[in-house]
Amino acid sequence: MADPTTCPACGASNQCALAEGDSGAPCWCFEVSIAPARLLALPEHLRNAQCLCPRCAGVLEQLQGRPHDAP
Repeated sequence: MADPTTCPACGASNQCALAEGDSGAPCWCFEVSIAPARLLALPEHLRNAQCLCPRCAGVLEQLQGRPHDAP
């Protein structure tokens, strides 16, 4: 069985508050919009099994509060 705390794309920590058992904190993914293409790029058996990390989800800019096109 896959480790729910790792990113299925790169194997790094996915920083998922829910997978880490931090039920008092909302997960970072609740605050961002992940492009469907990012999820579809995963093999089907890995989709919806584990969270991507913010880097692989392509949402670092969103989490930092900057527009996507900012340097």
